[in-house]
Order: sequence, then C-alpha cells, then structure tokens
Amino acid sequence: MPNIALELGKQATSFGITSAYGEQQDVDGVRIVPVALTWAGYGGGSDEQGNGGGGGGGYTLPLGAYIRRGDDLRFDPNLVALLAVGIPFVWVAGRALSRVIRALKK
Repeated sequence: MPNIALELGKQATSFGITSAYGEQQDVDGVRIVPVALTWAGYGGGSDEQGNGGGGGGGYTLPLGAYIRRGDDLRFDPNLVALLAVGIPFVWVAGRALSRVIRALKK
C-alpha cells in the first residue's frame, strides 16, 4: 500500500511559484499575470496494524495582478482581498494601541 502522505508531498513540491503566479494572459495588447497567496498542508499516519490514513487541504487568496501596457508595469491589488486582510489588522492594531494608551495613563 503506497504511503499517501509521501505521494502528496511529492505532488506539493510542484505547487510553489506556479500556484502563486498564474499563467500570463495577453488581452488586447495588455499582458496580465495574476498573483495569489497560497497555502497547503498535508498529514498522514498509521496505527500498529498498518491501517493508514491521510488528508490535506489548501487555501488560495487572490492578491491582484501585474499589468503591463507597453513599458508601463504596475500591480493592481484585489480590493476584496485587501479589505479581508486589512480589517483584522486594523482591529488588532487598534486594540493594541488602546492597551498601550491605557497603560501609559496609569
């Protein structure tokens, strides 16, 4: 019986750059390269009788795209992803700042 965790690990080595940067697309003379934040995890194990199991999962967050028009290259962020990341960060930063201010008042 093949070790599923090792098989998944071998397949995951090909993810890397190809999962973070999408295939280049040319649309009406504009070159677009999508960019994403990716994460993947796998696990496996077996008991004393040799019964094995495994599992895995992944997550992808589209960050935006690199857009090239002629000599101009820029990054256009995905506003939904920016808000999804920014709102919790602002909340945590606000909580930390309020605690610092409260501690300095004492």
